[in-house]
Amino acid sequence: FRDLEARQSTMTEDTDRGGPPLGSLLSRLPLAPAPAPRRRTASQCKPEPPLLRTSKRTIYTAGRPPWYSETGAPVDEAFVIGLCGGSASGKTTVATRIIEALDVPWVVLLSMDSFYKVLDEGQQALAARSDYNFDHPDAFDFELLVSVLRKLKKGKSVKVPVYDFTTHSRRREWKTVYGANVIVFEGILAFANKELLKLLDMKVFVDTDSDIRLVRRLQRDIMERGRDVAGVIKQYNKFVKPAFEQYIEPTVQVADIVVPRGGENFVALDLIVQHVHSQLEKREITVRAALASAHQGQPLPKTLSVLESTPQVRGMHTIIRNKDTTRDEFIFYSKRLMRLLIEHALSFLPLKSVTVETPQGTMYEGKRTCPAPLQITGVSILRAGETMEQALTAVCKDIRLGKILIQTNLDTGEPELHYLRLPKEISEDYVILMDSTVSTGAAAMMAVRVLLVREDRIFLLSLLMAEMGVHSVAYAFPRVHIITTAVDKRVNEEFHIIPGIGNFGDRYFGTDGPSAWCESDSMDC
Repeated sequence: FRDLEARQSTMTEDTDRGGPPLGSLLSRLPLAPAPAPRRRTASQCKPEPPLLRTSKRTIYTAGRPPWYSETGAPVDEAFVIGLCGGSASGKTTVATRIIEALDVPWVVLLSMDSFYKVLDEGQQALAARSDYNFDHPDAFDFELLVSVLRKLKKGKSVKVPVYDFTTHSRRREWKTVYGANVIVFEGILAFANKELLKLLDMKVFVDTDSDIRLVRRLQRDIMERGRDVAGVIKQYNKFVKPAFEQYIEPTVQVADIVVPRGGENFVALDLIVQHVHSQLEKREITVRAALASAHQGQPLPKTLSVLESTPQVRGMHTIIRNKDTTRDEFIFYSKRLMRLLIEHALSFLPLKSVTVETPQGTMYEGKRTCPAPLQITGVSILRAGETMEQALTAVCKDIRLGKILIQTNLDTGEPELHYLRLPKEISEDYVILMDSTVSTGAAAMMAVRVLLVREDRIFLLSLLMAEMGVHSVAYAFPRVHIITTAVDKRVNEEFHIIPGIGNFGDRYFGTDGPSAWCESDSMDC
């Protein structure tokens, strides 16, 4: 390390700019012998978590954005923050702290590291000897990067490559990413491409002392990527430092704001957050009001199936709609209707004709799900949708369950996604999406968007729906199956279904239903 420090003293002359002495920084590095290149472990292959938990809320970093127009399309392009800076300058830390401070429900963090070009055999050999320049613009696939970011900004789904730094190659599996309220894009050459710059709404340059960046790079490459000290220093001297001076540092001129000291500069981070908030406020929409004025007078869609209004069904509706019905009777007859609704919905699953032999030795022509067994997942919109789970599990063997919590913002009256817990790998499942009542359809639309399942495999089940809600869901998602026991004509100014069933959650659970806990369509509010 004495040799390393001596070499560095000739390599840089800016150690007096306020950062810690290089010797003290290097002393923090492990003194163990250079490790052999490590094999990729299972932990290194784990996909990124779909959420980020902060002190205020859960922020979702995977899935479709829940903001949409009455047609189900994104209302505006996402706000893109570009973060540029030298290698190990702390861009990821700055990105994470911006996301936490923004307190918006849906973000995407996109790293330029995912877009390294695929190396040929000769380049792979150079990389193994630390002789390949990963900091040069030619090392990145800018065409793919621009295409991906442009689609993300428009709210479309994209496939993003996953780069393995231990093997200098892309993994076979690519991850699916969707648009969001805010996209944070970070990379050492984030400002080096003209087409890329056009997509950035805000450009932030993270400026960190070169000695600190070197030590961070040493720690990262030795501990996380299985490199040796000599190789890291060689690569830094030959490629990293010259590339920073030639390609990265000059781009500070296009930055809207420069953040010295990276993630520790809380004043600069506050300024960034304030600006982004002001931009997002200009894009706010009122979803429910837009839904209320759309599709009026249109015939009910073909994707709607209403349970036959037999005397039995109408009698149960009479009981649960009656304001004087006791809670015990309300629960009993609601459960009976739920069971009939579930049984009716299952008839829409794919079936094929089969012939079986009876115990009497004769043949019977019947039906069976195709393929068998059919993978079915039940997802309830909390809290009232959860009341339908018992009926579903009673008729579907070994079914998996998920939950979504959508609550109304008391200030704006708009639905917001607060909780999402789904079983793994449901993209090919048939999903029974359950909500007790659907008035405007805003919560149901948001739930459909976050499922990430083919529309024709989603079955939206509700005891009672308003015509407005049926139209809203069917127009935005024309292949989603909508199944209910009754459809009422209208909603009032408070978006309550008329004649309606009242606050289903409060009547079922025996709560008073104060205005401070209005859950969205799940409670007919």
